[in-house]
Amino acid sequence: MSLRDLPKVELHLHLEGAAPPDFIKGLAKEKRMRLEGIFDADGGYVFRDFAHFLKVYDEACTVLTGPEEFYRLTRAVLTESAFHGVIYTEAFLSPDFCGGGDLIAWRDYLAAIAQAAADAERDEGIVMRGIATAVRHHGRDACRKAARVAAETKGDFLTGFGIAGAELEGRPGDFAWSFDLAREAGLRLTAHAGEWGDPLRIRETLALGVERLGHGIRAIEDPRLVDDLAERGITLEVCPGSNVVLQAVGGWEAHPIEKLRDAGVSVTVSTDDPPFFHTTMTAEYEGLRRTFGWQNADFRDLNVAAMNAAFCDVATRDAILKRLEPTA
Repeated sequence: MSLRDLPKVELHLHLEGAAPPDFIKGLAKEKRMRLEGIFDADGGYVFRDFAHFLKVYDEACTVLTGPEEFYRLTRAVLTESAFHGVIYTEAFLSPDFCGGGDLIAWRDYLAAIAQAAADAERDEGIVMRGIATAVRHHGRDACRKAARVAAETKGDFLTGFGIAGAELEGRPGDFAWSFDLAREAGLRLTAHAGEWGDPLRIRETLALGVERLGHGIRAIEDPRLVDDLAERGITLEVCPGSNVVLQAVGGWEAHPIEKLRDAGVSVTVSTDDPPFFHTTMTAEYEGLRRTFGWQNADFRDLNVAAMNAAFCDVATRDAILKRLEPTA
C-alpha cells in the first residue's frame, strides 16, 4: 500500500488555513475583491515569517463572508484530505471568521459546515468533527465570544474548543475564563502551545485543563515536562512540515517528534495549514519515512494514538479504529 493510500487520522487542521489558493482567488473574482500581496508568481500563498503569515491568513479569509462559501470551502478541503488517505479529521473552526462571534450567524455557518461534512462522509468516506477555536491575537474579548458561541452549539459535530493564533501574545492564563466556560459546556479542550516560546508556556497551558496540545514541540527542552506529558497522557498534535517552513525547527532532521515519541509522549501528525506550507498528509508521512525511517506499522500506531485522542463519540472512534486495522 502506498503512503497516499494508507488510512490516516488528522487532528490539527485549520479549515480556513486549508483553503486552496485557487479557491480563494476564485471567490475573490466572483466578488470582485482584490487581494493584494498574498500570492506568489506561481499562484501559491506568500509570506515572510510567522507574523506575516498571520496577516496573509487573515487577508485570505476576507473573501469568506457567508455560510454557502464555508460549505464550498469544507467540501474542497475534505476532498483534498480524502485524496491523501485521511479517513477522520478534526478541523479548527473560528467563530471570528464565521459571524464575528454572533451566535445567530455562527449557527448558520456551523450548519453549513456540518452539512458539507455529512455530504463528504457520504460521498468520500471521510469523517469530520469541528473544534471551535478562538484566535489569540484577536484579543481576550473575541476569545470570550468564541467560547460563548461554542458552548451554545456543542453537539455531535462540534465537540471541542481551543485557541490558536500568535502564541506569544499574553499568557495562557489570560484565557482561563474561556476555557472554563467551554469545559463546563462539555466541550473537550486543546490549545496551541509550544511551537514558540519556552516550556513554561506549555505548563501554563496545561493548567487550562487541556488534554491535547497543538504542536508542543518545545517540551523537548525540558525533560521533566516530557516525562509529565507522557505520564498524563497528553497528546501532541505535531505538524512537522509547518514547523520546518515557519522555522520553528532547523529542518526535518532537527525535528523532535521522534525523541518525543521514544520518550513515551503520545504524538500525532497533521498538516496545520497545508497549502501555506506546501504540504499534504502524504508529504508529511514521506518526510517522516525519509528522515526517521518510519514504516507502515509506525504510521498505524500514530493513527491509533490519534484516534484514541480524538474528540468524538465511542461509536465513531470504534468505527475508525476498525478501518485502521491492517488488511491482509
